[in-house]
Amino acid sequence: MSCGCKTSGDSAHSCGPKKTANGCENVNTCGNSYKLSVFDWLSNINNPTQNRCDFVEVRFKNDRKSFFKNVNNIPLHIGSVVTVESSPGHDVGVVSLTGELVKIQMKKKKSSEELALKIYRQANQKDLEVWQEVRKKEDNVKIDARKIAHRLGLEMKITDVEYQGDASKVTFYYTADNRVDFRMLIKEYAGAFRTKIDMKQIGFRQEAAKVGGIGSCGRELCCSTWLTDFRSVNTNVARYQQLSINPQKLAGQCGKLKCCLNYELDSYLDALSNFPSSSTMLDTEKGRAFCIKIDVFKKKMWFAYVDSSMAWYDFDIDLVKKLIAKNKKGERVPPLEDLKQPEAPLQTIDLIQENSVDRFEKKNRSNNNRNKPQNRPNNNQNSQNQPQGQGPKKPNNRPERQDRPERTERPERQEKQQNPNANSNNNQPRQQKPQQPKAQLEKIETAPNADAEKKPAPNKKKFKKKFPPKKDNNA
Repeated sequence: MSCGCKTSGDSAHSCGPKKTANGCENVNTCGNSYKLSVFDWLSNINNPTQNRCDFVEVRFKNDRKSFFKNVNNIPLHIGSVVTVESSPGHDVGVVSLTGELVKIQMKKKKSSEELALKIYRQANQKDLEVWQEVRKKEDNVKIDARKIAHRLGLEMKITDVEYQGDASKVTFYYTADNRVDFRMLIKEYAGAFRTKIDMKQIGFRQEAAKVGGIGSCGRELCCSTWLTDFRSVNTNVARYQQLSINPQKLAGQCGKLKCCLNYELDSYLDALSNFPSSSTMLDTEKGRAFCIKIDVFKKKMWFAYVDSSMAWYDFDIDLVKKLIAKNKKGERVPPLEDLKQPEAPLQTIDLIQENSVDRFEKKNRSNNNRNKPQNRPNNNQNSQNQPQGQGPKKPNNRPERQDRPERTERPERQEKQQNPNANSNNNQPRQQKPQQPKAQLEKIETAPNADAEKKPAPNKKKFKKKFPPKKDNNA
């Protein structure tokens, strides 16, 4: 059987093996986690009077609560499953609060003691079985009810369905923008579900509380976790907090303004009480200036001229109050440009050098600059020591190319075409290449062509990669 600690009647929920019809033994960790649970801070205090409070607070599915009178003086505590009076028949709920604190809650919610219904008994096994069976039907009934409403063409949405504990009545919660004529709908529902039908319209905020979800802050919705009363929220709340009137950002999942806009409203109103009015006008020697922006946290106000509103000037609220006092005396204040004091830039020392993008490249650049002057004279010395017409000596690992003409045998025009930017590098030392007479160039150009006709092109030699010798295990 279920103690109903989270969903107040969800048979799938289980608090542990130790639970009876009297309630859940893990009430401190189970029952108080529900959003409608109330912490009884008077539970450990003995009642000085002999009169005991006979009223008990009982909760039902979702966010429905009622106060009942314990006529038979049944020993009840938080989490007890009870059978209470209803019209028609009886209902099954879970006790959420007992003791003297119930009277305080009744005064807060203006519930009369005379109209309070009775508690019949603690729920027996038969009551619990019927209660859990009708809870299992609610999802299928909600789907069928939506199909019937769609077939009749009604502009409404069935949000939730709640069966009474004895299955004698079913309540349909719906949302609609306009008034709905559901006389034909009730006839269809009565014929389909064979029970008494009760229709109850709720708002979009109550719908979001029943459905639940995740808000833009990344947490569960306040209305579905702990918020029980819905206060009105208007656009003036956003204006006081200097927020842009953007419906997409200010609206919640219910389509209305977010309830959390009211949370910090009192702090903003206290801060704005020290500010001059946002409609303040300043009479300056250059012309009239009006307030165009307010910063609550920095305690500054931005002003601009009526004629040229593109240039903004920010001032502290203390200075603005002094300027307003001068205008009240009939004096004009200096221009805004003269009143504006240059702000001293904050000098920060970056000890870790996180702001420098090239902090990892400085070392590499210094190493490259050190290596360059060492390599350049070596190359020049090698080129000067070698005879003309020969390039620098190749390492022993590379094969020698005998058949191909050397680079020094090419004409100067081809070198200019291949290296057009050779003359632009003035900083690097130029290597003087040996110049040959024209007659020798012509012989060199014709020689390789004649040899190519007589001899076939030599095959490229294949060189094997050198690998380290393998270790001999027998050695």
